[in-house]
Amino acid sequence: MSTSTPVGSADRPLRVAVIGSGPAGVYAADILTKSEAVKSGELTVSIDLFDRYPAPYGLIRYGVAPDHPRIKGIVNALHKVLDRGDIRFFGNVDYGTDLSIEDLRKHYDAIIFATGAIKDADLNIPGIELEGSFGGADFVSWFDGHPDVSREWPLEATEIAVLGNGNVALDVARVLSKHADDLLVTEIPDNVYAGLKASPVTDVHVFGRRGPAQVKFTPLELRELSHSKDVDIILYAEDFEFDEASDEAIQSNNQVKTMVGTLTNWIAEQPEDLSELKASRRLHLHFLHSPVEIVDSPETPGKVAGIKFERTELDGTGNARGTGEFIDYPVQAVYRAIGYFGSALPDVEFDHKKGVVTNDGGRVLDADGQHVPGLYATGWIKRGPVGLIGHTKGDALETVTYLLEDRENLPFAEVPSADAVVELLDSRGVQFTSWEGWLALDAHELALGAAATEAGTSHGVEVKRERIKVVPREEMVSISRDGVAAQV
Repeated sequence: MSTSTPVGSADRPLRVAVIGSGPAGVYAADILTKSEAVKSGELTVSIDLFDRYPAPYGLIRYGVAPDHPRIKGIVNALHKVLDRGDIRFFGNVDYGTDLSIEDLRKHYDAIIFATGAIKDADLNIPGIELEGSFGGADFVSWFDGHPDVSREWPLEATEIAVLGNGNVALDVARVLSKHADDLLVTEIPDNVYAGLKASPVTDVHVFGRRGPAQVKFTPLELRELSHSKDVDIILYAEDFEFDEASDEAIQSNNQVKTMVGTLTNWIAEQPEDLSELKASRRLHLHFLHSPVEIVDSPETPGKVAGIKFERTELDGTGNARGTGEFIDYPVQAVYRAIGYFGSALPDVEFDHKKGVVTNDGGRVLDADGQHVPGLYATGWIKRGPVGLIGHTKGDALETVTYLLEDRENLPFAEVPSADAVVELLDSRGVQFTSWEGWLALDAHELALGAAATEAGTSHGVEVKRERIKVVPREEMVSISRDGVAAQV
C-alpha cells in the first residue's frame, strides 16, 4: 500500500504492536527501539505493548515462584525498559477478543506475537485424570495469584509426588514443602498464605527420569532448596548413576559440575540413619524413575492413592532406558511439571505438535509455508518453552532483525494514528490499563505489604511484607484506572 509520508519518518513512525508483555515481548520492543536504524535516525518507531492481564511482566509475575532468587532482578530490568516512556503499555486487552487480527492490521504495520506458553504439557499415563492429579503450571498460577484461576487449591495430601527435573518442578516442590510463614516475606496473596498454612504435607518427592547429571534446573534453584527452614532434603545412593555422557558433561560444563557437586555433597553429609533427621517436612530428590501409572485404591476410588514408576538406567549417551524393575510410592497428590505448552492464537497458523506459531526464524508462516507479511513471533510461542532469559534476548534479536529487513515491504497500516487504537478500545468499552496504571497498582501492592508489616509488628510479629499481590482482575483494573484518573 502506498503512503504519501514515508513510513519510519518523524511524521509517520513505523507502527508496531507487540502481543504479550513478558520478557519476550519487552525485549523485542526494547531491541527494536535500540536498533542501529533507530539510533542513527534512519528510522522512527512507535510501539504498543498489549497484554491480556491488567499488569505487565507475563510469566515473571504469574509463572515464577514468589521466592525465586532472581525474580526481583528480572522485574527491575523490565520495569526500566517500560518506564522510559517510549513504549506504550495496554493491559487487560485480550487478542482475539478485544482486538482482532484485522484491527491490528488496520492500525499497525507489523505485529509481533510474544504470548509465551501457559499450559502444562500432557503426560499420557493411566490415572492422570484422577482427583489429586494436577498440572504444575496450574498450581504455579494459583500461588502466583493469577486473576483467572480459582482462589482455592485442594492442599489435602500428606505425601506428594512432583514429576519433572526442571526449574518449575523445583518451584512447585519448594512451595509445597516450605512453611507458609516463611513465604510471608514474598508477595503471595492472603488466600495463598491461608491455603499453604493449612496444608498437612509431610513429604514431597521430586522424580526425574534420568540421572543427576541430566537435570534441567539451575544451580541457583538447587541451592535454594537448602534454604527452606525445618525441611530436610533426602537423596538416595541408588539414584546416583553416571555414564560416559554424564562424565563428559561434568568435565565440560561448569553448571552441570556445580549441580552434581552440590548433590553429591548433600548425600555424603546425609546421616545413614534417616531417623536422625528431625525436620517436620522432608523433600526427597529421586532420579532414574519413569512414571508408569497413577493409581487409586478401594478406600479412595477416583482419587490418587499412589504412583508406580519403572526404574531406569543411563544408556551411555545420557538418555535413560527402562530396567523392567517397578516401584510404588504411596502419595495422595501428583503434580506433573514436565514442561509448558503453547496455545493457538486466532487467525494465526499454529503447529499443534510443537505448541508454537508456525514460523521461520520469527517470520510467521501461512498454511503453505509462506511468510505472512507483517506478522512475527518471539519467545516461547516462537521456539517452544525451552531456554532461559538469555535465550529470550537472542530470540528477540533474530525476530527484530527480520522485521527490520522487511520494513520496506510491510503492509502499511491504513489508520496509523497513535490515538486511533485508544479510540477503538474506548468505543468497545474495553477497560484497558496503562503503564501509569501499573505504577498505581504497584504502589497499592507495596502499601498493602507495609500495612501488613505494621500490623504484624503491633502484634509482636516481626515479618517484613514487601508487598501483597492483588488477585481479582476487576480490582486490579479499578485500582489501575482510578489511580490514573486521580492524577489527571
